[in-house]
Amino acid sequence: MDTQEAAILKTTLVGVELPAEPRELVAYAVAEGASQLVVGRLASLERDEYESLDDVVEEILHVQPPRLNPDAREPHEESGAPPGGDAYTQ
Repeated sequence: MDTQEAAILKTTLVGVELPAEPRELVAYAVAEGASQLVVGRLASLERDEYESLDDVVEEILHVQPPRLNPDAREPHEESGAPPGGDAYTQ
């Protein structure tokens, strides 16, 4: 599926009640007269539930790069001190 087809898929699903399970997305798309391609892609979704249409399109297109280090730690908490002055000499 290319980006144009994904945009059509997303437009077809505008109005579906979210969060939704894949079977609910399929039923909505069929009721909206979606093509077999769109219905087939929705039927192949693997997650149990989708919070947004962006989540649906992301799973189909995989536009976000994978995380290189899934175990990366959170950054350290900021000190709260303003930059400059004594902060640079300590």
